[in-house]
Amino acid sequence: MYKLLRNILFLFDAEQVHYFSMNLLKAVCKIGFLKKIITKKYTPTNSPVNILGLQFKNPIGLGAGFDKNAKYLTGLEALGFGFIEIGTVTPLPQQGNDKPRLFRLPKDKALINRMGFNNDGAKVVAERLKVWKGSRQSTVDSRQLIIGGNIGKNKQTPNEDAWRDYEICFMELFDWIDYFVVNVSSPNTPGLRDLQQKDFLRKILTHLQSLNNKQAISKPILLKISPDLNERETDDIIELAIEINLDGFVVSNTTISRDKLQTTNYKLQPMGAGGLSGKPLKQSSTKILEYICKKSDNKIPVIASGGIFTGNDAKEKIEAGALLIQVWTGFIYEGPAIVKNISKSLAYIYK
Repeated sequence: MYKLLRNILFLFDAEQVHYFSMNLLKAVCKIGFLKKIITKKYTPTNSPVNILGLQFKNPIGLGAGFDKNAKYLTGLEALGFGFIEIGTVTPLPQQGNDKPRLFRLPKDKALINRMGFNNDGAKVVAERLKVWKGSRQSTVDSRQLIIGGNIGKNKQTPNEDAWRDYEICFMELFDWIDYFVVNVSSPNTPGLRDLQQKDFLRKILTHLQSLNNKQAISKPILLKISPDLNERETDDIIELAIEINLDGFVVSNTTISRDKLQTTNYKLQPMGAGGLSGKPLKQSSTKILEYICKKSDNKIPVIASGGIFTGNDAKEKIEAGALLIQVWTGFIYEGPAIVKNISKSLAYIYK
């Protein structure tokens, strides 16, 4: 059924379809009995998972970029996700890059995006999360949805001042999210990936840790990295993470590589630059995931992201060392049952 619907939706602009679908889900979930039907149909029955000092309803999350502005949390929770990462959020609102900026590659089960951190800004997103959290205070389910906050810098902020942008986002969102992800690896903001250099990273991460330690209850801080790092760059990041006791990694962001795609150059060229996600990313993201886990002796918790469509894909990430997984492009191609389908394959791991 979903494949037929997907074929119809794929006839239209990818970004417009995304917001149409999510707004429809949001509207449906405002009707109590319909939300209950959806929740019953799609929510898995896994036991909770305790990682990073947090209790996740299940180990399957939705990666950043899908619900940038925390508008669709109720509907996405009804689809069974154990955690949702909002953002990337920047201090000031951004329109992002010019449209069109999201493209499908059906032959490769992939997407190319160059969104450019389009979001409503930290203050607006924080207020939206505050309202959403307040509306749930009467909820009887003790297994609350875990919310991650993916944070970045504004496009016009020079890299030398990037640490200030991360501070602003951290403080604005702190009361309303459960963990943070520092995004320095998106290929869609000019110069952002330069922040993966050790000196830039040290300044950003240690400053956030200092702020975190001043709070009554600190929250996990993770770093999202690129799959395009070379071995030396990866070693530098691992070394720094161990040195400063970073809470974890998200592995990985999208890739700028276009290797071994079935989509022809004739179709690729009009799409232009951007990060590639989906099936073609699975191998490279798993490779760097496995390298990080082995190099660090599994001392650094890792959330796996990249090319996860099925239970077997998820098991591959877990076997490589990941503790949790995130889907994004797989959700687009596999549909609303993806969490429940993957959870069945992971049930023997998380008991």
